[in-house]
Amino acid sequence: MKSLLKNKILRKDSDVAVNLMGRLVIEYGPLNAQNKEQSETSGCPKAALTLKSVKLRHAQGIHNVAGEKDHSALLSPEFFDAPLSPLGCQQVTNLRNYVLASGLLKRIDLVITSPLLRSMQTAVEIFGSEESGLERPPIVAIELCRERLGVHPCDKRRTISQYRNLFPEIDFSWSDDDILWKADARETSEEIAARGLKFMNWLWTRQEREIAVVSHSKFLLYTLSALPIDCHPSLRSEICKQFENSELRSLMMVDKR
Repeated sequence: MKSLLKNKILRKDSDVAVNLMGRLVIEYGPLNAQNKEQSETSGCPKAALTLKSVKLRHAQGIHNVAGEKDHSALLSPEFFDAPLSPLGCQQVTNLRNYVLASGLLKRIDLVITSPLLRSMQTAVEIFGSEESGLERPPIVAIELCRERLGVHPCDKRRTISQYRNLFPEIDFSWSDDDILWKADARETSEEIAARGLKFMNWLWTRQEREIAVVSHSKFLLYTLSALPIDCHPSLRSEICKQFENSELRSLMMVDKR
């Protein structure tokens, strides 16, 4: 279980100061009781507006399996909007058990997911489907947090009409067709980072205070790397390194303005 979650325990005093448009990310680390104790004793003003964001990369997709063997396989139409692999389904089950046992499911106010099949499968199965009978947070699909756009068929989505039939639990609210993905142009790292910062600032428009984000390796990598993190370089490298499939990380942000 621990190896599948791949949470990296940095050290007991692994607080992080991050300036994001006048706001601070003050804590970073794995999801556990210790984080809760640290946040309660971190010295932040109780009146300050806080936002805890739980970042989760989707479980393993069939394109991940093929891409590890031959990266050029990601160009194949066979992997259009790739679903989870058998191992990915097992990772989802393990994570579902974890969020239930840890109490995380009860604390999450909102789940935001990329509108790609593998991310929505991960989000719905972990945080509860309508058929589960469990109380669940609302799930919203947002285009801003999808994977790097263009060229790779695995990163192109289906129509919203198709998705609504597959995932009645998810709130969709944009154009039916995928107008962002281009067959002949791959999104640059700078463009992903800009989109990621726009997404992070959009999070502050939400009233919910504890939000889970289910997204993708490149989006999470370039978004976190774009944040002006003020900390030791070794700690920054831990925060910004690429997510493994089904890996969870948490950020606590405080509005100091």
